[in-house]
Amino acid sequence: MYKVIGLTGGIASGKSTASAYIEEQGFKVLDADVYARKVTEKGSPGYHKIIEAFGNGILDDDGNIDRPALGRIIFNDPDERQKLNDISHPEIRRMMNADRDEYVKENHVFLDIPLLFENGLDKQCDATVTVYVTEENQMERLIERNGLTKEDAAARIGSQMPLSEKKSRSDRVFDNNGDKADLFRQIDEFLKELQNDEM
Repeated sequence: MYKVIGLTGGIASGKSTASAYIEEQGFKVLDADVYARKVTEKGSPGYHKIIEAFGNGILDDDGNIDRPALGRIIFNDPDERQKLNDISHPEIRRMMNADRDEYVKENHVFLDIPLLFENGLDKQCDATVTVYVTEENQMERLIERNGLTKEDAAARIGSQMPLSEKKSRSDRVFDNNGDKADLFRQIDEFLKELQNDEM
């Protein structure tokens, strides 16, 4: 019987690096962000609902949703963020669940979901894993990676459940305060346990 593993983390915690590595090892990783982009694709039902909710100011010159413009609205206002979530999450969930049910017939499946605990999706998983870094490292990496100001970085980190809380709610933690080799070693160990059904 194959398992569904919920994989989460915070912005700039290294979750994408972990996801990519797990995929390289031959496992299917369903990324909520990929589905989120599909929901905002030009012409999709989600696209029209989002414009209706946030206005034409979030569109670029080609009529696509300008994600950074939308980000500036939702990362600084919990009510606006909730509005977007109410539109996009049911659609993301529907698409992801259909794919998960298909792939889990053949192998273990990882669900890469930033808001795994916030949206109660951990209850649909056989096990949960958090990619963890300290808040100092998270802040430093985010500023470096996205060229954000300290204030913007703090707003983005503050808009998410603290990693310390995700860590305490997870079945397993990948500590990513070290280097990539250390992260990959922890993942290898976990995948081995999964394959040997020691989970």
